[in-house]
Parts: sequence; structure tokens; C-alpha cells
Amino acid sequence: MKKIMIAAILLTLIFNSYGSGKPAYLLFNGKGKVVKFNKLVQAAEKADVVFFGELHNNPISHWLQLELISELMEKKQRNLVLGAEMFEADNQTFLEQYLMDEITQDSLKKVARLWPNFKTDIAPLVDFAKRNQLKFIATNVPRKYASLVFKRGFEALDTLPDPEKSFVAPLPVAYDASLPGYVNMTKMMGDMGHGRSTENFPKAQAIKDATMAWFIFSNMEAGKTFVHFNGAYHSDNYEGIIWYLNRLMPNLNILTISTIETSQPIKLPAEKKQVADFIIAVPESMTKTH
Repeated sequence: MKKIMIAAILLTLIFNSYGSGKPAYLLFNGKGKVVKFNKLVQAAEKADVVFFGELHNNPISHWLQLELISELMEKKQRNLVLGAEMFEADNQTFLEQYLMDEITQDSLKKVARLWPNFKTDIAPLVDFAKRNQLKFIATNVPRKYASLVFKRGFEALDTLPDPEKSFVAPLPVAYDASLPGYVNMTKMMGDMGHGRSTENFPKAQAIKDATMAWFIFSNMEAGKTFVHFNGAYHSDNYEGIIWYLNRLMPNLNILTISTIETSQPIKLPAEKKQVADFIIAVPESMTKTH
């Protein structure tokens, strides 16, 4: 009874804090308990790979990404490697030129396929790497190859010239259509009446996951934590990129972070428990970046 009363008091305090102070987010562990940001930093410090699953237009995700790597920078004394879904593998050279001050940000925009929210959400992360001389890896598959898989399946990748295959995970690509994330995507496409393209839709997602895992694996360094920024769907429930990375290197210490928007940020929705090691809950009314 005493524990129940204490829990009720704590929940009341959180609710009152949210109602009066309107915090921009609350951080939960996988079990749904509210935790401090420092708890996340401590866990990330010990990880081999950290997957920061964001909502692409959510400013809290991007702010906390910068806060996390800033904290890790101090604690790990530069033993960090950064990478992101937002850069495609064939743009790695341009990204490195920017990091080395060989081209300007305006020039980078002209030669690389930057996302529309680059300036507000992604550039701060890249500029952090630039200031601190950290590696920043373009991990995603070039979008034209994901589109090719969507139209013609994995087999279409075999027709690529060898130099272009270097921007894709090694072929043939493993694939498990029974993974819940891919099953849900197939169902969604079927419900939308997309016919023949239904089975290839999750495959297009899988080639992204496989390629991101490959470039994370290829750029890991002993003693360094690789922090990867991606849409939450690519790492939620320890699937997607993580499924592929575990095939390449089992027994890694992997930490996952997810971001959700909810009408009741004071409590983690039951279906979101265990979706990641840490979950950032943001009010649905939060301003969007694009």
C-alpha cells in the first residue's frame, strides 16, 4: 500500500509539472518509468552502437541528439563516430569535403541530396562533427537503388555496375519477410490497394536497413561509440538496421532510443513499452520543423 501511495504521489507531481510547466518532453526507460537524461547518457557511454530513432520533423529529437553527443564528447574524450540515414553513401566524399573545410555548406547543398530540414535539424550535428574533428558517415543507400528494389525487387541490384554496388550492402541481401516491422508495412500497402508493389515495399525498406547496417559495421572503431541518427522505424523493436547489424557482428552492446508523439506525455502508452531502451515522449502539439 505504501508503494502504491508513493507511486501515486510521484505521478501526481509529474502531472502537475506537465500541467503547469509544460515540459517539452519526458524520457522513459523501456519499462515505462520516467528517468533523467543523465541515465541515458550513462547507458550510451557504455554502448558500442547507439541508435537514436527520431521523428524527422520533431525538433525535440534533433535537440536531444545534439545534447547527447555533446555529453558523450566530454565523457568519451572524442571516442565517437557519427553516422546518419540522412546522407546517402555515394555522397560520402562530398560530406568529407565539407568536414575538412574544402567546400562550403552552400556547395554541399548543390552536390549532395540534402533533406529539406538540413539547415535546422541535421546541419547542427554535422557542424558538431566538423568542430570536433569527428568522422560522420553517410550510411543510407542511394534513393534511386531503393526505388529500383521497390519496382523490381532485390534481383534488380544484380544489374548494377560494380562501382555502384559499393554503395549498397553486399549482395545477395538477406531478408526475413516475417519480421513484424516488414509484415506491418506489407499489410499497410495491401490495405492501400497497391497490388504487385506490396511485397517489394518492405524490401525497399530492407535494402536501406541492410545498407545502413553495413556502413555502420564498416566504420566501427575499437573503443569508440558509433552514434547513428535514423527514423525511429528503422530501429524500433530492435528490428530493421539492428537485425542486419547483429548478423554482421553478434554480441554488440547496442542501445536504442525512440521518439513518440502522444496526447498524454506524462505516461508511456502501453504499446510503446519495450519499443526501445529509452523512449522520448513529446506532446502531439509540439511545433514541427518542416
